[in-house]
Amino acid sequence: MADGGIFIGADAGGANPQTLELKRANRHGLIAGATGTGKTVTIQGIIEGFSAAGVPCFVADVKGDLSGLAMAGSSQAKTHDAFAARAKAIGDDTWTYGDNPVQFWDLYGEQGHPIRATISEMGPLLLARLMDLNAVQEGVLTIAFHIADKEGLLLLDLDDLQSMLSYCATRADELTTAYGNVSKQSIGAIERALLQLRSQGAENFFGEPALAMADFIALDDRGRGVVNILAADKLMQSPKLYATFLLWLMSELFEHLPEVGDPDKPVLCFFFDEAHLLFDAAPKALLEKIEQVVRLIRSKGVGVYFITQNPIDVPDTVAGQLGNRVQHALRAFTPRDQAAVKAAATTFRANPGVDVESAITELKVGEALVSLLLPDGAPAPVQRTLIKPPASRVGPITPAERKVLIETDAIGAKYDTLVDRESCEEILAAKSQEASAAAAEASAKDAADKAAAAQAKDDARAAKDAERAKIAADRATAAQAKAAANSPWAKIATTAARTATSTITRQVANQFAKEVFGTGSRRGSSAGGDILGGIVRGVLGGIFKGR
Repeated sequence: MADGGIFIGADAGGANPQTLELKRANRHGLIAGATGTGKTVTIQGIIEGFSAAGVPCFVADVKGDLSGLAMAGSSQAKTHDAFAARAKAIGDDTWTYGDNPVQFWDLYGEQGHPIRATISEMGPLLLARLMDLNAVQEGVLTIAFHIADKEGLLLLDLDDLQSMLSYCATRADELTTAYGNVSKQSIGAIERALLQLRSQGAENFFGEPALAMADFIALDDRGRGVVNILAADKLMQSPKLYATFLLWLMSELFEHLPEVGDPDKPVLCFFFDEAHLLFDAAPKALLEKIEQVVRLIRSKGVGVYFITQNPIDVPDTVAGQLGNRVQHALRAFTPRDQAAVKAAATTFRANPGVDVESAITELKVGEALVSLLLPDGAPAPVQRTLIKPPASRVGPITPAERKVLIETDAIGAKYDTLVDRESCEEILAAKSQEASAAAAEASAKDAADKAAAAQAKDDARAAKDAERAKIAADRATAAQAKAAANSPWAKIATTAARTATSTITRQVANQFAKEVFGTGSRRGSSAGGDILGGIVRGVLGGIFKGR
């Protein structure tokens, strides 16, 4: 490493050395070139320089080759002779093999520690980009985020978002009145997009524990910057997820890092391989977001370096922010390639001794056109440069080596176990269960009340029927009695009873009088007997009548 900078390479014989100034490294950069022209070796050398200077780095490893940064190169490797000759040719007498402190990451948790983000951190804009939603569907998704925030419902993973969308569907009429049209058709379209995300493995990315940015910006015990390598070979099969993740990562850094202006060296440097995936078919709103982040994140001390095969893959609004440039060979076989050559040639500060447009197609493997920012911030004239050889291994490490490095790094098992704490899904499920229980209780109470009312009604009807039957029975009895009293035989019996009663009464009375008064004085006894007999007859008559 040169004083205050990173040695990139020089002309044959060591003339015109090219140094990436650390004070200007946060002005971003571009490394471009066709496949097989040496971009990977250039990236390795620059990352090694940053790490040695105490600058942490992040690199997306698309092909797996950059994992070799973790291991020192070897004099037994087939590239050793070529590298040794290159170092001698450019006058790099300090070149030697060495490793770098590395942390491996993987969104799927297979080739490194899992990287997770919450749905809330991702936000509706990036999610809409990830799910390829139209403007109307993006608006509905934004409303769902707003309602979740308003009601304190944490959106951590895809299950939470699914529950939130279902919750909004049940309140569609209410939300439409308050926020604009929220149709169930739009919600259904978003839910189908979520299903596609799950099929791409995005379910592994969303959740907790979420990545702590402090774990990205770390130094080892020797003061070297830790190199964070993202295994992206499988992730490349889901280009939207790859692009969205990279943009999310930059956005998170932009939001969390303090303003530092232009520090003596960057706080962190990003290297995004296959950068065209970040821009292909991106809507205008997303391109504006990328441009904003790239433009402003410089003041946070973060440098962003895009790696792509064709320089015209990067939009002009972003390419204009890339001050440090390394251009490897391009092939002018097609009209698009020829346009790329001309476009690349016009982006360099002219050098009378270099025909840029011709040189781009003539560059050998490991050779590049280099224009870096000078200490005063001005771009240096373009130079045809031999890139210095890397100190670390060229090519991927073995699975066994990767396993050991993952198990022994500073991160440990911090992110290896998924945490599923109470969030939107659990809260809404609990509310639904409470509502169902309350409805069941209310329904049971209504049923009991209805049953009691029906029983009371039946009892009242039975009592009324019994009363009616009693009255009818009494009437029937009275009618029978009256009918029996008015029959001829009853009248005859009554007359006979009366006659018999009268006769018996007179006889008893007369006999009673005789016994009492005797027969001595006929007159006196007759008078007394008559009186007493009448009394007795009256009494006996009343008795018989009562019967």
